[in-house]
Amino acid sequence: INQTSITEFVFLEFRTVPELQIFLFLLFLVIYNTTMAGNILIMVLVVIDRHLHTPMYFFLGNLSCLETCYTSTILPKILLTRDRTISISGCLTQYYFFGFLAVAECYLLAMMSYDRYLAICKPLHYATRMNSRSCLQLAAGTWISSSLVADITVYLMQQLTFCGPNEIDHFFCDFIPVIKLSCSDTGMMELVTTMLAAVCTLPPFLLTLATYFSIISAILRIPSTTGKRKAFSTCSSHLTVVSIFYGTIMVVYMLPKTDTLRDLNKVFSIFYTVLTPLVNPLIYSLRNKEVNEALGKVVIHATFYTGHF
Repeated sequence: INQTSITEFVFLEFRTVPELQIFLFLLFLVIYNTTMAGNILIMVLVVIDRHLHTPMYFFLGNLSCLETCYTSTILPKILLTRDRTISISGCLTQYYFFGFLAVAECYLLAMMSYDRYLAICKPLHYATRMNSRSCLQLAAGTWISSSLVADITVYLMQQLTFCGPNEIDHFFCDFIPVIKLSCSDTGMMELVTTMLAAVCTLPPFLLTLATYFSIISAILRIPSTTGKRKAFSTCSSHLTVVSIFYGTIMVVYMLPKTDTLRDLNKVFSIFYTVLTPLVNPLIYSLRNKEVNEALGKVVIHATFYTGHF
């Protein structure tokens, strides 16, 4: 990092509503604990229950692992520090993990959509296309490529000079609020990162849209109502998560950056950084028969063993 006249940033967070500080702290604490417990539980179930050793649940386990890391890059900083400061290197580290995991989530959601597409629209090809080797390759490709994109972005951000002001009008180190504080020329960097963002988010988003268009068309052609309901139930949970994630990201990054919309942007940022990791395990566990059955087995098993001690 170049020599700068400031060494740390200050988060403004939700300072415009100081009377809500205690309420927000308690809310975020409950959300964080629930998110961690729910996602870790899904990871454990996917590992220990052999009925969940399928491509769909392999990707769900990856998604739950991602969500535990994703929420841990942002919420602990809000919960654990009284002062709202963060060092420049700490800020770039937080942004690295945030960017890396956000890109990985786009790819993972697309893979889960493709998995459902093959299962419903091309069932005869499913076993050959979604074997364990291809699943591992897809997951490894997701994590490695997402990390490379974050590496490039953070490397460019390290070249910036910060000479004041040092107040980030957000609750975490997002790209736009941070580069606004730089006194360097950010034109070329914004162009490169915009291109990277387009390459990383548009293809998985369009793939997700295309697969769901095909899935819904195929479901509507199923003659029996029971068949339609069963087919739709296998992908409705995933469609809900996708809608929340992409819907709020579009609002945050496509709305004009005016003063009146700044607080609204923060609220929508909470949806994809805090609420998506929370609703993921809730939606998949509440609306998924196989996950519920696996959880039931674990509870019975645990009760049986504790009863013997």
